[in-house]
Amino acid sequence: MSSFFSRSPRGCRSFSSGKDLLFESNKYLTELLKSGRIEDARKLFGEMPHRDEVTWNAMIAGYGNSGRLVDARKLFDEAPKRSAITWSSLVSGYCKMGCEVESFKLIYEMQLDGFKPRHFTLGGVLRMCSIKGLISRGKQIHGYAVKTRLDMDHFVVTGLIDVYAKCLCIAEAEDLFESMPRDRNHVTWTAMITGYSQNGDADGAMRCFRGMRAEGIEANQYTFPGVLVACAAVSDIRYGVQVHSCVVRGGFEANVFVQSALIDMYTKCGDLSSAWRVVEAMEVDDLISCNAMIVGCVRQGCPEQALALFRMMHQKSMKLDEFTFPSVLNSVALMKGVNTGKITHSLVVKSGFEGYTLVSNALIDMYAKQNNFDPALRLFDDLVEKDVISWTSLITGCAHNSLYESSLKLFCRMRRDGMASDRVLASTVMSSCAELALLDLGQQAHANCVKFGLDDSPSVDNSLLSFYAHCGCLENAKRVFDSMRTRNVVSWTALIVGYAQNGEGIKSLQLYDEMRAAGVEPDYITFIGLLFACNHSGLAEQGQCHFESMVRDHGIRPGHDHYACMIDLLGRSGRFNEAEKLLSEMEFEPDSTMWKSLLSACRKHGNLDLAKKAAAALIELEPQDPVAYVLLSNMYSAAGKWEEAALTRSSMKVKGVVKEPGRSWVEMNGRVHAFTSDDRNHLEAGAIYSKVDEVLMLIKEAGYVPDMSFALHDINEEGKTHGLAYHSEKLALAFCLLKLTEGAPVRIYKNVRVCGDCHSAMRFASLVYQRHIVLRDSNRFHHFKGGVCSCNDYW
Repeated sequence: MSSFFSRSPRGCRSFSSGKDLLFESNKYLTELLKSGRIEDARKLFGEMPHRDEVTWNAMIAGYGNSGRLVDARKLFDEAPKRSAITWSSLVSGYCKMGCEVESFKLIYEMQLDGFKPRHFTLGGVLRMCSIKGLISRGKQIHGYAVKTRLDMDHFVVTGLIDVYAKCLCIAEAEDLFESMPRDRNHVTWTAMITGYSQNGDADGAMRCFRGMRAEGIEANQYTFPGVLVACAAVSDIRYGVQVHSCVVRGGFEANVFVQSALIDMYTKCGDLSSAWRVVEAMEVDDLISCNAMIVGCVRQGCPEQALALFRMMHQKSMKLDEFTFPSVLNSVALMKGVNTGKITHSLVVKSGFEGYTLVSNALIDMYAKQNNFDPALRLFDDLVEKDVISWTSLITGCAHNSLYESSLKLFCRMRRDGMASDRVLASTVMSSCAELALLDLGQQAHANCVKFGLDDSPSVDNSLLSFYAHCGCLENAKRVFDSMRTRNVVSWTALIVGYAQNGEGIKSLQLYDEMRAAGVEPDYITFIGLLFACNHSGLAEQGQCHFESMVRDHGIRPGHDHYACMIDLLGRSGRFNEAEKLLSEMEFEPDSTMWKSLLSACRKHGNLDLAKKAAAALIELEPQDPVAYVLLSNMYSAAGKWEEAALTRSSMKVKGVVKEPGRSWVEMNGRVHAFTSDDRNHLEAGAIYSKVDEVLMLIKEAGYVPDMSFALHDINEEGKTHGLAYHSEKLALAFCLLKLTEGAPVRIYKNVRVCGDCHSAMRFASLVYQRHIVLRDSNRFHHFKGGVCSCNDYW
């Protein structure tokens, strides 16, 4: 830079006095500092023949704002004269760099030097407290402001409101806001609106925005994002559209932050069309807005649109960033596009973003959800620093592909590595424990959630609720439900389904009435739970009413699952004509689940003719599924048609269809003990079989009679009785009676439907041994107490 003082008269005007020269020098120095030309400013500072307080303060502030704190402190120490502004310039620099300890030490030294921190000093300190979440320091400043009567200064109060709001102390922020004089400016209103929004009080943010408008204060580009986030949080699109109108009238529709907030609001409210219009109206292609649109498309389950936008961005050679790729990779994962995933991964590498943890985590998540674990594990192992999202991506990927055991093993490995869980991971772990019915491990995970404060989230609470319901612990599930501060439709539905699965159909329907009284609208899954409850409680009329109300009252179109429930409901009730009529009237072709439901109902009522039709349709749809062959063979055997049964089993063998063997298992002391029918492999087989014989003897004395219709082989009566005696659930029961303490509940899990004979045996065993026996089969829970089952022998 040529010297400011050596310029020719043509380059600058002549100065009439040294005072004018100093003024112009300070002005030029300030311009250099504002433009970031620190070295040029330092050179000018060194060449100035005269310097005043403004000169020193400007240079100290310039060093501080650019992060050169050592130079700022050195210059401060050299300053011939210090004022409150000099001190504030230095404090401001340290605050801007987040140096908490040094900043407060300087404030202390400033007071020792005889200068009281003024509003401009406190402003910088409060900004630091807000950014770093330093609530105690913020309260110290608040105390000082009250003591020095700065608590009515707009600048200070706005800073305090911002600190309290960002530190989740919205009540304190609200008190400060309400205590202010009525001449609040747009900065104060914006701080309060943003505070409400950040604290999850969407109604408060929208109410505050209305108040701001009522007082005639105009919003700006900093105000609109806060209120739009609030609209998005409660899906209030009508209010959002009104805010959009204010944006247009105020001329802020071209601001990138406002655009991205509008896109976020529209997508979260499910209005992708309006979001696209915002994107298309952009005068300049903006990365932030495009990223927001991609996220919105993914959130609304439209990965194709997200990828289309990404391709357009790539074709226009828009500069992508580390926030673009994660959402794009999420889209690829949703679409199961293996080749697209590999191409996107190549682009990540080419763009140089593979080293970013955020992008690597998204790659792990994509490959894991595609059930492609080799590259997922390779990326995971290559990570220098694994954060909780890295672990979550891999663990949730396993759970997503039904690899629940693997997901839990990874979780245990993560805990051994000292990594703390988060809410997303806690929900996944609870879901995996629920699927495997691992009550002990799930309870340990629940304790972990409580220990680390993760049980205050609706998603975690819903997972806990579902876990306990899936394990047959309805009292615990209800306790979680009652303790929830916020209950959404998922919460209500989880308990409705839980009651239904555990044979409490009447309670399911009562809970549904409570849900409607609470103003919560049912969804697609809620009606599956209701129909399941009616189905397994024999409530055909109520089931029919709820099925019809789906479209009529709630605008929910019945899907395959609802029709399958209705066909099962009608079939179990013996109303086969109505079931066949419903099958023929559907808008889509019956799927395998519907035919299985009908075939199962035929098995219950012995309708062999319709069973043949259902089995033939099922075999055509799923020729390698053993269900049709097994059920039909069992029906032939029960009807004494041994030749037809043998032919069905022979056909199954010729086609290479393998029946999954019936297994029962129990969890005890952290170990799982599994049994199959007539299993002699357990280390304590001798004691188990002796206990089975004892159980059978005692329950026969109580009135149990073996049900020979479930002995499905053409052998003599003694052989049939022996075949029924050692079914896997009876072996599991005997093992539990040997090992559990007196009166402890027995929990048995089974991979196929429990047979009628074992069901009867469990009823009598609960009476004889005075035990609560919980048996979960492939369809539902059976709670046996005092000789009665929760299903009332209707299952």
